[in-house]
Amino acid sequence: MISPALVHALSLVGDRWTLQIVAALLEGPKRFGELSAELDGIAPNVLTGRLRQLEGSGLVVATPYSRRPLRLSYALTDSGRELEGALALLAAWGSSQTGGAEASVHAVCGTPLETRLYCPTCERPADEPGGDVLHWA
Repeated sequence: MISPALVHALSLVGDRWTLQIVAALLEGPKRFGELSAELDGIAPNVLTGRLRQLEGSGLVVATPYSRRPLRLSYALTDSGRELEGALALLAAWGSSQTGGAEASVHAVCGTPLETRLYCPTCERPADEPGGDVLHWA
């Protein structure tokens, strides 16, 4: 059975551009033109629509920096920043599919990072082969 929480999450961010917009905003607030330049190939009407959708979902906040004409700066909310972990998992998976060409590394020692599911109560990884079975509550 597919997790209802996963279905809900994908309804909020499960299209071609939304997670790329979130990833761009993880670096900090950006103006429309900056986002458009960073997201190569996105049409202005699509970017506008996705930003409005993200704002309506409470993941992005738009702040005016000019009233006439109205110009907005976009930033992630706390809820939007919580997607950073999911993006890291997707990036790690993508890296493994491309031979590790763009793996994230630890800034201090340069070792490629690993992402794991971990239970803080029993202090055990939940994703070991032959280990604990994962299930969605």
